[in-house]
Amino acid sequence: MSETYLKSNSGADIGYMRVLLVEDDNRIVDFVHRGLKAEGFAVVVARSGQEAISLGTEGKFQVIVLDLGLPDLNGRQVCERLRSNGVDTPILMLTARDTVQDKVIGLRSGADDYMTKPFAFEELLARIEALMRRRGGEIKPEIKELRIADLVLNGETHEVRRNDVLIDLTPKEFALLECFMRMPGKMLSRTRILEQVWGYSSDPLTNVVDVYIRQLRRKIDDDHDLKLLKTVRGFGYKLDIS
Repeated sequence: MSETYLKSNSGADIGYMRVLLVEDDNRIVDFVHRGLKAEGFAVVVARSGQEAISLGTEGKFQVIVLDLGLPDLNGRQVCERLRSNGVDTPILMLTARDTVQDKVIGLRSGADDYMTKPFAFEELLARIEALMRRRGGEIKPEIKELRIADLVLNGETHEVRRNDVLIDLTPKEFALLECFMRMPGKMLSRTRILEQVWGYSSDPLTNVVDVYIRQLRRKIDDDHDLKLLKTVRGFGYKLDIS
């Protein structure tokens, strides 16, 4: 997938969406890096506080995802150094500490948002997008009803209908369909689907995504000439009318 390219409100090009990920846990680095890359972000990884300060000061990033526990400096020290160096990039701080005092200290050190571990990739992505909307002044309204062709999903009643016929879905099938319908026509990788529907701790090698895709396809597509749920070979799946 190509990297996400940004434009200002005036339409001027301002470059690729670059995220600086500051984390020394290989498991989290792999999890976040794969997920963001699948979403089209260019991800640069720093594994120490000093490296983060160097990269964050010299590089142009749209968001910095900063872990609190690093092998040399802690995240608060990194945050304070970046701010003292004139870096105004939005910073999302990650930590296993979830007390109010920890959050207050993190925010007062210069962080824009604070997120505790473990976390779902979808929440991380949403928070990154929220920081970007805050910076760009764009707010996306919440959608209560989603519609693609004759397929309708109601987020309030948790009902799904196709051609006005009610479709019986399990909670996981509903969450999977909602994942697709919120991004019509967009290819979703198995990693993205897995983390959004099943959460942060799911095994990336599991075939649960493919199993549920088959179940969902049977319920929403098998009795209709127009097939909506498509396989993008080697990459993932998408829902569209093409």
